[in-house]
Amino acid sequence: MKKEKEIKPPIITDIQAIFDRARQAAIRSVDFERVMMYWQIGRRIIEEEQGGEQRAIYGERLIPYISEQLMPTLGSIFSTRNLIYIRQFYRTFPIANALRSQLSWTHYRSLSAISSIEKREFYLSETIKNNWTARQMERQINSHLFERLLSSTDKETLLSVARNEKQPADPKDIVKDPMILEFLGLKPESSYYEKDLETALITHLQEFMLELGNGYSFVARQKRIHLDGDDFFIDLVFYNRLLQCFVIVELKTHKLTHQDIGQLQMYVNYYDRIEKLPHEMPTVGILLCLEKNDTVVKFSLPENANIFASKYQLYLPTADQLQSELQKELSKQNVQ
Repeated sequence: MKKEKEIKPPIITDIQAIFDRARQAAIRSVDFERVMMYWQIGRRIIEEEQGGEQRAIYGERLIPYISEQLMPTLGSIFSTRNLIYIRQFYRTFPIANALRSQLSWTHYRSLSAISSIEKREFYLSETIKNNWTARQMERQINSHLFERLLSSTDKETLLSVARNEKQPADPKDIVKDPMILEFLGLKPESSYYEKDLETALITHLQEFMLELGNGYSFVARQKRIHLDGDDFFIDLVFYNRLLQCFVIVELKTHKLTHQDIGQLQMYVNYYDRIEKLPHEMPTVGILLCLEKNDTVVKFSLPENANIFASKYQLYLPTADQLQSELQKELSKQNVQ
């Protein structure tokens, strides 16, 4: 006989909630004390570097010297690597009163690695606003949310998805355009083939799935389908659990043609008719190409088709390009 779920009286629920809030506050308090401790250590290191007279110790040897003296008794927080992080943290955030209690040391360590002030302030502000964990913030940094916002024509949607204010409800919400594939290490000026691109993506599958967005899991590479004596091979197949649908990715290292679109349409039709379960949403197809003609895409497909063309870039925008986009955004805000 199935045991009925116990209904707790309000007083028990209230006390548990009070306890949980207090415990979280205590954890945040301890985390912030740790941040302040590291800030003070970083300040002391900088003061010693700037004022020290014994150059053999106070030059390049200072941090290794501190580590040698303190790590054996005080532990790995005084490792050379962590001391370098601590010094960089103080240099990046030299005003103690500006430190935010909502952020942990892991938050600040990642933020300290960002050289751009505007970019760093953006992630700091968004992390506090959305209560991101250190891992969630790092995911947004690694997926280049800041750079995307500067070059996006739909900033509100992009930002709302990143903030989890909006869960993807339409296939176009899970397709990024462009996709930044800098992590592949392929040089734009070099010639390479679709097989090279596919191999690089598989080698860097974790980074590619991060670039694709939320909710993706890997299904297959070079998925073979047999159609009345002919074999075809789909480059990459993923599944998106947020939309509950298969996502097929075809790779093209040339300018997109209508034949490429027709090929992907066939693959999407196959998955919809053979692989898709009744409760799942229609399959989404993504043509990842070096160059595309949006008009060709538009007229090669029926309206409301679940097929999208996305350009890929092998490098991020330059600092000058980002600064230019940032100035445009600031100008728009001043006008408003």
